[in-house]
Amino acid sequence: MSLPRIAIDAMGGDEGVRVMIEGAALARRRHDRFKFLLVGDEVRIKAALENHPNLRASSEILHTDGVISGEDKPSQALRRAKGTSMGRAIEAVKLGHAGAAVSGGNTGALMAISKLTLRTMPGIDRPALAALLPTLGDNDVIMLDLGANTECDSRNLVQFAIMGAAYSRVATGRAEPRVRLLNIGTEETKGTEELRDAAAVLKGAAENLAMSFDGFTEADKICRGDVDVVVTDGFTGNVALKAVEGTARFVADLLRRGFSSSLRSKIGFLISKPATDLLKHHLDPNNHNGAVFLGLNGIVVKSHGSANAAGVANAVAVTARLLEENVTERISADLARLGGSTWRMPKGLTGVQEERA
Repeated sequence: MSLPRIAIDAMGGDEGVRVMIEGAALARRRHDRFKFLLVGDEVRIKAALENHPNLRASSEILHTDGVISGEDKPSQALRRAKGTSMGRAIEAVKLGHAGAAVSGGNTGALMAISKLTLRTMPGIDRPALAALLPTLGDNDVIMLDLGANTECDSRNLVQFAIMGAAYSRVATGRAEPRVRLLNIGTEETKGTEELRDAAAVLKGAAENLAMSFDGFTEADKICRGDVDVVVTDGFTGNVALKAVEGTARFVADLLRRGFSSSLRSKIGFLISKPATDLLKHHLDPNNHNGAVFLGLNGIVVKSHGSANAAGVANAVAVTARLLEENVTERISADLARLGGSTWRMPKGLTGVQEERA
């Protein structure tokens, strides 16, 4: 079976070409049906490929000199996009030369260029940034939006829930993902009007959308493992994500300090090393790397700028899975089912669903 190529912004990320190429090579070993379009400085890419003949044999290089820096504002990136590795990788998706793009570059620039180049899918007003977070359960939790949209209305939240559920079915294999809206409490009366309206819509439509919806969840429950998709606006989502990441680093640093405080602690560390290694693996962001811009006419995946080769490989693996499982088509199908449902739209929530005649 022939699958679309994955375009790699080889110049993105803190370490650029070396790590991006190493990561793509690792991913190629796991997904050997895929081919790659490596976008960036041809001389540097060819040099990096010398150590990865398997990737070299399955890749084409698209040369470009320009690079989007971490300091570039989205407006600056948009003006320069056509001559940059990030811009041309996304353009390759638009032109059909690749099925998806992966970049470790500037998040704001990537969002702006992706949205302008690919546009949003029919039925989606705004794309959302979604990522996988570790939990105490068997499956990771998908959280969106994580920063693409600082202000969202009920219509946006409903669309995010639809997209998140479709992604969850691909990522976790759960037939009916457990979807919740992030709120300050679980009672129906809690939260903003936008949250309450979105909850009312999703309760009425959930049975037509292959999801389980039971209202709200709170921030301390995100990683407990009893929810598959957490939906919120980009401002709240980004704050919550940074709090989760900061807490993980705090716990890891506290353990490290405690285990090095005395000879007895060091002996205790050696005894408990299997458990601490498991904790380290679970909290390592490289093992959950690859945030997805959902809702575009094409797949764009953001790798963390500081990701190592294994992290980049995970981002590419996420991309491959989304292509293999046709996540964009799944979202379109769910939107069509939403349009055919018979529930009534709550007062004040315009545009999501007209009352069926």
